[in-house]
Amino acid sequence: MPEQELELEEVITLVDEDGQEQDFEVIDIVHLEGSKYAILLPLEETGDDEGENEGDDEGEAIILKFEKDEDGNEILVDIEDDEEWEKVADYWEEMIAGEDS
Repeated sequence: MPEQELELEEVITLVDEDGQEQDFEVIDIVHLEGSKYAILLPLEETGDDEGENEGDDEGEAIILKFEKDEDGNEILVDIEDDEEWEKVADYWEEMIAGEDS
């Protein structure tokens, strides 16, 4: 079976350390220094109230790193190194700022 690639705007479900499921939208895929990262935005269950908190949506984005598990499948993992996380966050912010200008 071919490996499935995440696509932009795809909704994925992640399970946290407490076993709670949460849905995230893939808003960007970033390639930096030989690694690949997913920028995810939590989907709030707001019903039909979309647009009420305009401009608030980018503040809660999370960054996860793509790695391979023992079977060679692509998985998403937390970034343990604060410096690495900062590099990716800064790079992504620069990308977004470049798109807005």
